[in-house]
Amino acid sequence: MAGLSLSLLLVVGVVTWQTLADDPYVAAPPAGPSAAAVDPAGAGRVLGEFVAAAASADPEAARALAPADDPAAGDRLAAIATNAGELEVRDLSARYVDATGPAAADGSWSARADLGWRFAGFDRAPALAEVEVTFRSVDGEVALVSFGGGEARSPLWLAGPVAVRRTPETLVLAARAEDADRYARLAERAVPVVRRVVTGWRPRLVVEIPATADDLDRALDAEPGTYASIAAVTTSVDGSLAPDAPVHVMVNPAELGRLRATGAQVVMSHEATHVATDAPSSSSTPLWLLEGFADYVALRDVRIPETTAAAQIIEQVRRDGPPDALPGATEFDLQATHLGAVYESAWLACVVLAERAGEAALVELYDDVAAGTPVAEALRDDAGLSEAELVRAWRDRLSDLAG
Repeated sequence: MAGLSLSLLLVVGVVTWQTLADDPYVAAPPAGPSAAAVDPAGAGRVLGEFVAAAASADPEAARALAPADDPAAGDRLAAIATNAGELEVRDLSARYVDATGPAAADGSWSARADLGWRFAGFDRAPALAEVEVTFRSVDGEVALVSFGGGEARSPLWLAGPVAVRRTPETLVLAARAEDADRYARLAERAVPVVRRVVTGWRPRLVVEIPATADDLDRALDAEPGTYASIAAVTTSVDGSLAPDAPVHVMVNPAELGRLRATGAQVVMSHEATHVATDAPSSSSTPLWLLEGFADYVALRDVRIPETTAAAQIIEQVRRDGPPDALPGATEFDLQATHLGAVYESAWLACVVLAERAGEAALVELYDDVAAGTPVAEALRDDAGLSEAELVRAWRDRLSDLAG
């Protein structure tokens, strides 16, 4: 998947006031409670109390941290503590950073906090993310209202209640209870599909299903609409590229939910392959191999005619002829047109490799390239092919399929 970059331009205006009066100008104190409402020390204390409540999975202790007159906030916090227990959250931490603006007239205000957490048995190390937190100052005391929102990452388990399904090899959390069972089945079925090819994988598959595509964007701190047409994405929970960062499958239920059973299973198995191969941290692997290999694994034992699985690229080849080169990063951009055809063409490249050199050679090639071996060297050593020979065989295959 293509990376996202955000640029922020801050323009500060300075206004100089001049007065002709003899008396010096004295600014009037701000009206209302907002100036006194932002209380970093109080916010730090209540975050510490939240960590204790969530770490002990105590919903009533978490509920007590909400404003007394805001039962919805209490329900949210209690749900988060329940989530923490069902997900076996460990290494939970929360550190107040800074307010994002002044307080409102009712004493509410938002701030950024650094949060850390991991799901025991599945995540190797904690996720570390900056999250927006809403507080409210009431009679000199700081209460906790919610986590998430604003222009920061909104982790699913901190946004409200989630339905959890767990096996020794899979962990599924869904914002809507009706989604949990379906995606739990897809995750469980994906494990043996991947292990038939990636035989050394010790399955630890986490799947998160927000309620909407917009919620998926918020969970990944992405621009609105980024994942609107994407069925699922495998990525680190906190956006980190560190080798031990928690990597989860994030589902767009609007897209994956409309697929039939076979198509949905292929998508889940594809994403599970990315988890098994630590794809988000494989910066040296070209995307045609990264994505083509995942589709090779997902489609290996599916009884679908090749002309059906490659229908979009076949149509494109019939119209424009076979591509001159294997697809690069530009073609895999999430906003690119004909994205389905690009994935199909990458899959066929891996099919050709497996047919020419054997599946074991394809797996070895993938592992070597992910470890940093140049593609040309790995192709020669593992598959006995040059890059030119692979491209030529791939183009011939596309032409044959297009008739």
